[in-house]
Amino acid sequence: MTERTNRTVLLRGGAVYSPADPFATAMLVEGEHIAWVGSDGAAEAYASTADEVVDLAGALVTPAFVDAHVHATSAGLALTGLDLTGCPSLAEALERISAFTEPALAGPAGGGVLIGHGWDESGWPEGRPPTLAELDAAARGAAVYLSRTDVHSALATTALRELTEGLTELPGHHPTAPLTRDAHHAVRQTALAHLTPAQRRTAQQATLRRAAELGIGAVHECGGPAISSEEDLTALLALAAEGDGPEVFGYWGELGGIETARRLGAVGAGGDLFVDGALGSHTACLHAPYADAEHTGNAYLTAEQVADHVAACTEAGLQAGFHAIGDAALTAVLDGVRAAAERVGVARVRALRHRVEHAEALDDKAIAAFTEFGLTASVQPAFDAAWGGPDGMYVQRLGAERAAGLNPFAALLRAGVPLAFGSDAPVTALDPWGTVRAAAFHRTPEHRISVRAAFTAHTRGGWRALGRDQDGVLVPGAVASYAIWEVDELVVQAPDDRVAGWSTDPRSGTPGLPDLTPGVPLPTCLRTVVRGRTVHRL
Repeated sequence: MTERTNRTVLLRGGAVYSPADPFATAMLVEGEHIAWVGSDGAAEAYASTADEVVDLAGALVTPAFVDAHVHATSAGLALTGLDLTGCPSLAEALERISAFTEPALAGPAGGGVLIGHGWDESGWPEGRPPTLAELDAAARGAAVYLSRTDVHSALATTALRELTEGLTELPGHHPTAPLTRDAHHAVRQTALAHLTPAQRRTAQQATLRRAAELGIGAVHECGGPAISSEEDLTALLALAAEGDGPEVFGYWGELGGIETARRLGAVGAGGDLFVDGALGSHTACLHAPYADAEHTGNAYLTAEQVADHVAACTEAGLQAGFHAIGDAALTAVLDGVRAAAERVGVARVRALRHRVEHAEALDDKAIAAFTEFGLTASVQPAFDAAWGGPDGMYVQRLGAERAAGLNPFAALLRAGVPLAFGSDAPVTALDPWGTVRAAAFHRTPEHRISVRAAFTAHTRGGWRALGRDQDGVLVPGAVASYAIWEVDELVVQAPDDRVAGWSTDPRSGTPGLPDLTPGVPLPTCLRTVVRGRTVHRL
């Protein structure tokens, strides 16, 4: 169990990343709040009365990270079960499936549904996912659900399909290929319904434990009827309330689900409220057809539905949010928000900081609309690291010209759009410093931002997305949620001369952060503290 006392802790002998003092080497914590930040010399006045004095030995203290988009149960199942992320080929994937199912079938859960994640045929030499016959053979007849890396399509064995009532009549059903749309949601719900409360808790604990190990002090859980369940969200919030890990803030993505969100204890009626799907599954909604398919993807909500939801949430004083990746889906969101603002007033819409998750295919007009309506862009830089670049999945799906426009973080910042960084785990792994690196060294150079700006988006940005502007910074009076890092060198880093306004001279008074140049090892988290409680210690 973590400590729950109102102890006084003095940290000294390191570097404290604080706007209150760019040269700070010590920090005093009283209970749940930061009481003082300053120098080692001044810290001597507090040493005799502190309950604990921590010698940082040169370590760096920063605000704890906030992961603004996770799916805790699915991420935990990937951490503890079959994870095909990075699998190099179809043949290897089938071997891993077989190796996973054999002992599982012999165990106590042999009659249940086996769940895995992470396959991605776009990088396989075979260039295709397994057929249903190949999957059934590898799974040895078991009921198996395997979400694609983007979680917008899935492989489902015959046994799982037979457990899912009415599957063949649903949009997105295919008799032998991966399932998308409503058919995918149906098999996922069947699979998750077979989890016992104990299995769910184990998965959620695995995610929160991993987050704490990585210096993450809070996560935004994006639940909803199409992605999880009411039971899943309430169980996660109850687990987080035990206080042994990061804080959890739940979102409930259901059209018209305001009262449900409030009943469940969610902070917003949004998150993964799907306007479209994902580029990898050819389900993101585009204005022009895919480069490698003769269609424009799937539209799940209209602008009118978006407008109704935003207007209702605004009237109720509750944050709304939408999953939108393709340019046509983002147009529907922005047209809907504009219509809602005409009904209830622009100022009221702006005040709620309604969110758009992912927001990948943005042009200048769309970015201007984000600014006009005060929308928060909840984005995942690791997507670009995984699928960007000249040979990546984005180019396969969209061609080089359209792919180069995706995830324009620099343009969003220049326009004043608030950024909140997340992982969308299990789509990409919990990896906060890797996320900061991915934004600073974006595969499209003109979209790069400074390390400091990226770090702010992954710390303070997550709190601002919740309307808590005072959190995510180490200053007196702020909540004591912080992480201690073993680092080699601190620098004030911009990835190249395209990012103006950043001095690398320590005399500038700008606090330094770890060197995140690709190839340099990422910092190691020595301790994570949430509201004054240590939830991870190396």
